[in-house]
Amino acid sequence: MLASLRKAGSLARVASAGQRRFLSIHEYQSVNLLNSYGIPTPKSIAAKTPEEAFEVAKQFSSTGCVIKAQVLAGGRGKGHFDNGLQGGVHIVQLPEQAKDFASKMLGAKLITKQTGAAGRVCNAVMLAERRDPSHEYYVAVLNDRGAGGPVLVASAQGGMNIEEVAAKDPSAIITTPIDFDKGLSKEQALGIAKKLGFKGEGAQGEAADIFINLYKIFKDKDATQIEINPMGETADGHVLCMDAKFGFDDNASFRQSDVFSLRDITQEEPSEVEAQKYDLNFIKLDGSIGCLVNGAGLAMATMDVLALHGGNPANFLDVGGGATPETVKKAFEILLADPKVKSIFINIFGGIMRCDYIAEGVINAAKELSLTVPLIVRLKGTKEAEAKEMIRTSGLKIIAFDDLDEAAHNAVKYAV
Repeated sequence: MLASLRKAGSLARVASAGQRRFLSIHEYQSVNLLNSYGIPTPKSIAAKTPEEAFEVAKQFSSTGCVIKAQVLAGGRGKGHFDNGLQGGVHIVQLPEQAKDFASKMLGAKLITKQTGAAGRVCNAVMLAERRDPSHEYYVAVLNDRGAGGPVLVASAQGGMNIEEVAAKDPSAIITTPIDFDKGLSKEQALGIAKKLGFKGEGAQGEAADIFINLYKIFKDKDATQIEINPMGETADGHVLCMDAKFGFDDNASFRQSDVFSLRDITQEEPSEVEAQKYDLNFIKLDGSIGCLVNGAGLAMATMDVLALHGGNPANFLDVGGGATPETVKKAFEILLADPKVKSIFINIFGGIMRCDYIAEGVINAAKELSLTVPLIVRLKGTKEAEAKEMIRTSGLKIIAFDDLDEAAHNAVKYAV
């Protein structure tokens, strides 16, 4: 169960790199999607200029509102901007305050625990009517390996880090398997609402309807997760989804064009976006050894053996089984664009992939890109002999090894 909650909170970037990527969307987009399924939220409107924020805030003059920086990262409230503004979430009472905050947020980078030191640029803010809940709950819909299908995960301890709740008090987490085809029944949903402690039949009924409709979105839109934290029960007995986090399966992009049109590539690492254009599975990391491999399993093993020898990979780059000399050259361009890369380790097992294709791409890239960093190569499998001969006669300083440990040791040594 805890593993499922961890997945709901954040998917490990490298562990999922061998699969297609997962699309996330902004909070204001999530609110629009929730509302389209009849799920109640505080009234929320996005703004992309300080002047728009000013006009939107006028609509909330009677209640005040909350202005939230729209970046794809958690921990926005505790983050800070690169221009010195503290916090990506603020309560505002006057339209002038909204304009001032928006002018400082828009175009600046918000830095949180999830973004790393580089931060992520804020291109929009969302202003939401202020609705203070009397109690906060946590709700998520996700696929659970143990249950063999979708589950609804809920807790009466919302507004908190759900992983910490699960670790400290597992009994605070209610997990309900969902029939994939039928979804949640009203009886099941009401039972969950009562267990969570919603007060009164009205609030219980509203919560139950939200649970049912969250699963409808999950199934209809090929979501990988829906996380509502918090779901709030207001003093007047109504239930609202007050924050939302969605993930969608990229393998379903062909039938979810409306959802995937919402993708914001400004929130993604530029090198990863570039790699996707060439069907390269690429994830940027923090080390100094560039890695080029074929196959997700071999990529993970390569990263492990580098770590075993005291090195740190600068990336996860899987060229797959259908790579060509041209895509290998593009992979090199992406690797060399990272100033942190001090050596490059190529580890190829030629099953479907031909080693001579890799060798041709490596040689062309080394010549055309004026390669200066040490290049360590280990090739095994189909067309291995031909590939080694191509490298031997290339006249380039390419250091070849047959033994994996020896190759990894030298990749680490040259990266120092």
